[in-house]
Amino acid sequence: MNKRILETLEFEKVKQMIQQFVVTAQGKEELARLVPDNQLQKITNALQETEDGLKVQRLRGGIPIPKLENIRPHMKRIEIGADLNGVELAQVSRVLSTTSELARFIDDLKDSEIEFNRLYMWAEQLVTIPVLSRRLKEAIDEDGRVTDDASPELKIIRQNIRRSEQTVREQLDSIVRGKNAKYLSDAIITMRNDRYVIPVKQEYRGVFGGVVHDQSASGQTLFVEPKQIVDLNNRLRQYQIAERNEVQRILSELSAELVPHRQEIIHNAYVIGQMDLMNAKARFGKEIKAIVPTISEENYVVLKQARHPLIDQEKVVPNDISIGEGYQAIVITGPNTGGKTITLKTLGLLQLMGQAGLPIPVDEESQIGIFEEVFADIGDEQSIEQSLSTFSSHMTNTVEILSKVNEKSLVLFDELGAGTDPQEGAALAIAILDDLGKKSAYVMATTHYPELKIYGYNRANTINASMEFNVDTLSPTYHLLIGVPGRSNAFEISSRLGLAQEVIDEAKQLIDDESQDLNEMISDLETRRKMAETEYLEMRHYVEEAEALQANLKEAYSYFFEEREKELEKAKKKANEVVSEAEEKAEKIIADIRKMQQQIGQTNVKEHQLIDAKSQLADLHQEETLRKNKVLQKAKQQKILKVGDEVLVTTYGQRGTLLKKNGNQWQVQIGILKMNVSEDDLTPVAPEKEPKQRVVHAVRSESSSHVANQLDLRGKRYEEALNEVDQYLDSAILAGYPQVTIVHGKGTGALRQGITEYLKKHRSVKSFEFAPANQGGNGATIVKFK
Repeated sequence: MNKRILETLEFEKVKQMIQQFVVTAQGKEELARLVPDNQLQKITNALQETEDGLKVQRLRGGIPIPKLENIRPHMKRIEIGADLNGVELAQVSRVLSTTSELARFIDDLKDSEIEFNRLYMWAEQLVTIPVLSRRLKEAIDEDGRVTDDASPELKIIRQNIRRSEQTVREQLDSIVRGKNAKYLSDAIITMRNDRYVIPVKQEYRGVFGGVVHDQSASGQTLFVEPKQIVDLNNRLRQYQIAERNEVQRILSELSAELVPHRQEIIHNAYVIGQMDLMNAKARFGKEIKAIVPTISEENYVVLKQARHPLIDQEKVVPNDISIGEGYQAIVITGPNTGGKTITLKTLGLLQLMGQAGLPIPVDEESQIGIFEEVFADIGDEQSIEQSLSTFSSHMTNTVEILSKVNEKSLVLFDELGAGTDPQEGAALAIAILDDLGKKSAYVMATTHYPELKIYGYNRANTINASMEFNVDTLSPTYHLLIGVPGRSNAFEISSRLGLAQEVIDEAKQLIDDESQDLNEMISDLETRRKMAETEYLEMRHYVEEAEALQANLKEAYSYFFEEREKELEKAKKKANEVVSEAEEKAEKIIADIRKMQQQIGQTNVKEHQLIDAKSQLADLHQEETLRKNKVLQKAKQQKILKVGDEVLVTTYGQRGTLLKKNGNQWQVQIGILKMNVSEDDLTPVAPEKEPKQRVVHAVRSESSSHVANQLDLRGKRYEEALNEVDQYLDSAILAGYPQVTIVHGKGTGALRQGITEYLKKHRSVKSFEFAPANQGGNGATIVKFK
């Protein structure tokens, strides 16, 4: 990729934004070497590493990498036999400890079964050297100081130094605080030439003897080493020399221990630098709300809601930019200050960032192409040094671009053909675009020339575009409108700023009809685009609602079937329990009847006893919980009817027999009446059986098989009459009568009273009352059964 495009599109400024997130010297070197690539595999690898970095950032807050210095020069020095100092060894030690920490961190990610594209591949290249790392940590602290534990000899020497220093200080303290303090310029202990001394007034230099090491600028104070501590200082100095020699020996020894592992340590630093760059790219991506785009091998560039990374992300206006599929050239027309140049730079810079493996500030489902070269002619190219005008400078760049461009090039032109006569400039711009079209290059160009609006309609693989302008606010919106050419808003702006309408009308008459028609066409296109956009958003809203409703219905449908299966299982279980319970009760009732037969023998079984048994069996019937279910009722009513069936006419509550069908109606025989009834009012019923007396073996009722609905007791004795009433009621109940009439006459009222008392105690009697006056009055009682 040519360096000129990196400068023009300010790629280095993007790298400077990333640099603030790099913490290692190796990472900074990797970032400095970062440039866009045009090899598919390399771009894919770089983008996958960025994606891994974003994933670790999201799940673990990033890869834990501390600040590390460049250790490559140190490794070169030990290779030629030089010794490293304490600070350099500390830096190497930090690389080794970071290697171990990263290995543990990535092992934890593996244990969590988190998948990555390339992070594990880099981690496998880390080589831990635990013995050497532990040795360096013990011998060198983080500041590069050799610790007391570096060797037993050093520990003893430093203990002797501390004791000697303490003795010297105690001796000097006694001088400073004693009677000799009056000879001192100040009551302090200081050092000169690595030896402890005291500040003595010049006139008392002979009081303490010893050695003078220095004097003040004025000469009034001498720094004297008293004679009584000269030997102590000499001994301290010997210990200090021994310490220096031991430290040098330790540093030399540690440096020699690094030599066998030199290549592993250098490669560890390189791998850590790669991970540091992954981290930095991820943090940069989070900062500007960027994503990792996909790669289109067909070079279909689709940038959704693209934002320029160097503009404040809270203020930048996002735009949808696409090129390659459907058209390979975009001609952006319209007035200045509308954002044309920024749109041009956004496309070029985001493409360069993507080919460099960086995240780009776009929405999901965006994709980039792969271009061998990106060319641009943007900005004021006037050159005083070369005595070139703006037009000449632009044309020089254009000539160079046309000589190098091919089908895998992206070309960005700002104000194509500007700086010369408008007619000639427009003609040149069209010719240049045609030449680029022949070479199948991808082009985005901005221009003021109205002729290029027509060009965008007439040329294949070319589309017009413009930057939206709000006439109401007299300001650009910075939104890119693909498919709509730009138009001059001079008349509208002038009108809103107060220019007289007659002046505007006169100006309109001065421009040719073709230009006026073109502007009207553009205005109509803008109106239609806004209408289409509004309808699209509305339809999108309905589609989202429909999708949400469909998802809810699927979930509810699934839930319904699960619950239905559960309820069916419950119902089956309950039904089995009910059936079992009913079987047990039925067996008990049958056993009781058999026992009763054995006890009674040949004696007649009372009818009410049989009725009691029948009632107990009837009580075993379980009420249906779906009795009121209209769907089931309707299903029952759909049973096929045929001539001769017995039915219940629901409107009248009477039973009848079907005679013939007339359309949706049936002729029904109800008693002596024949009626036409709608099929919806008919419910099939089982044929009514003739009432029969129940018998138990040879036991048979003495009464006739036909039971009248009225019992006449007139002339009967009291006991005989009550016995007949008892048997008659049992027979009537078995015959299924809803009510009967008992004629007892008026007489003395004793029989009537006895029957009334009997009926009160009978368990099957629902109610009773005297008959109406025309049916016997209080000489007869009407009895209704349950």
